[in-house]
Amino acid sequence: MKDIGEDAPGRPVHHVAGSQPLVVRLAADDFQCEVLQKLARLEAKMDMLVGGSQPGRLTLHEDRISALERSDAKRSVYDRLINGLIASVVSAAIAMHDHFFK
Repeated sequence: MKDIGEDAPGRPVHHVAGSQPLVVRLAADDFQCEVLQKLARLEAKMDMLVGGSQPGRLTLHEDRISALERSDAKRSVYDRLINGLIASVVSAAIAMHDHFFK
């Protein structure tokens, strides 16, 4: 059995006997408040990541990565020099082995 009533003047709402209404209407204010709260949380998270007036997490991470890259480049140059020096010493020792140990 269906019961027809009016939600607002001129808007019929259909109910099935013994059940909840099929459409739940939210007040526009409730929806707007919920959307604005979610938007405020999103804005706070974006400010935390990117940074507003202060450097955000992404900026700090980018700075750390660039410092590590520079350090790695310097270290690789030093490593190559040391490896070349060691290789030269070992090669010289092998070449002079017969000269010193007769």
